[in-house]
Amino acid sequence: MTNQLFRTKSLNNMVADMEGSHRLKRTLGPISLTALGVGAIIGTGIFVLVGKAAATQAGPAIMLSFVVAGLACVFAALCYAEFASMAPVAGSAYNYAYATLGELMAWIIGWDLILEYAVASSTVAHGWSKYLQALLGQFGINPFAKDAFLHRFSDAPFDYNGKADAINHVSATGQEIVVQSGAFFGTGFYFDLPAILITAVVTAILVRGVAESAFANAIMVAIKVSVVLFVIFVGFWYVNFANWTDNFAPFGYGGITFFGQPVFGGTNQGMMAGAAGIIFAYLGFDAVSTQAEEAKNPKRDLPIGIIGSLVICTVLYIAVAAVLTGMVPYDQIDVNAPIARAFEQVGYGFAQFIVTVGAIAGITSVLLVMMMGQPRIFLAMARDGLMPIGFFGAVHPKWQTPYKSTILTGLVVASAASLLPLNILADLTNIGTLFAFTLVCASVLILRYVDPHRERPFRCPFSPLFPTLGILLCVALMLSLPSENWMRLVIWLAIGLGIYFCYGYWHSRLRHSTN
Repeated sequence: MTNQLFRTKSLNNMVADMEGSHRLKRTLGPISLTALGVGAIIGTGIFVLVGKAAATQAGPAIMLSFVVAGLACVFAALCYAEFASMAPVAGSAYNYAYATLGELMAWIIGWDLILEYAVASSTVAHGWSKYLQALLGQFGINPFAKDAFLHRFSDAPFDYNGKADAINHVSATGQEIVVQSGAFFGTGFYFDLPAILITAVVTAILVRGVAESAFANAIMVAIKVSVVLFVIFVGFWYVNFANWTDNFAPFGYGGITFFGQPVFGGTNQGMMAGAAGIIFAYLGFDAVSTQAEEAKNPKRDLPIGIIGSLVICTVLYIAVAAVLTGMVPYDQIDVNAPIARAFEQVGYGFAQFIVTVGAIAGITSVLLVMMMGQPRIFLAMARDGLMPIGFFGAVHPKWQTPYKSTILTGLVVASAASLLPLNILADLTNIGTLFAFTLVCASVLILRYVDPHRERPFRCPFSPLFPTLGILLCVALMLSLPSENWMRLVIWLAIGLGIYFCYGYWHSRLRHSTN
């Protein structure tokens, strides 16, 4: 049994599996892959998280926080690019772990990626609903507004008070209640209808075909990048340089924590704390590697897509952070709609409409890419026998997409986005992704040792230094997350291990091929 748990699958076998009847259609070039990466990254982070982190954790030093977080992602991205060029197959970090760390660790990381993509997609769909309602409100035609006929179909039916103190909550029916810390409570809503609608539309696009998905994503990326450039270049004229120079790092440059507890005499605020708080903003570049089988020339195009999208987004993030903290003093930033409110505070209220449109386009493209990645993880695991191949490995005969698992993904995301209190799950996306990054960096080091002569069209530079730095930075950021996120991750992984030992272990193709 132990031999199977740690037995690895050769990269040659992975490529051979791809050539079978369950293969996907190659339609994506370097520009499409880079656009997919930008589409997955730019969204909630740049339109929401930048304000929260600047106002409560780092001040103008949030610019350096983006550099630190981006650096951790760059190290991971270089490792992703090396693996993706060697094994251009669907599955991302799952396959990388299978090739180096063995079947058990491959299952763990695959199960972890399912959590990452599902929770991230549900969170994004929930956020899309709020921005749509805000946009409709600006036109005065919001059917989900208070006292409107669809008001009770605009949010989840219950929520959770994660704050340290009790809060007063007014439900959708007008009833005011006091909610104690750590308690669930009813909101008076039925479910979030806009979240269901956008999930259904994205699911239909993904089932139809990846080329059509990439085209739709490219349009949305063009819109949101245009809005981001508008924010940077127009906002620059409203920058007050004193907002940077008078108090650049009001909370200091520290903020390193251990399971949420400050270390070395620091606090949970500071430039490093800001870096841990904004890692969600970088999620998505790894989704490019899940499209490996659909890349026209994966050995060349995947590294371009992965690294290119990350570099573009890092530059945009730093520029937006600089403009935002220059336009408005950090302690006056609106954490809910920071960019739109910043323009309103300097007397340019029309920008609120422009930013809202950009936010909707940005969040839609993030949802599209995240939901595109999830079925491809299922497909890779099904090919190895760890999940039923008749369902999770089914590829549409005409559109050549994993349509059954795509529809299942849509159902799960729509249900979670419309019914669940996603605020308690959001940090799971951070810890799950950082866990995946850590394993990919470790896998590159291991494969360099066990298979040093394998052809590597792209090589992570300065190995073993860069992969090691990636591991250290990702682990440091993971440890800076609250301890309850570790408990939730352990519970999720325990459920996954139960499924593996009940089904995956016994149906593994690797097990049967060696018996």
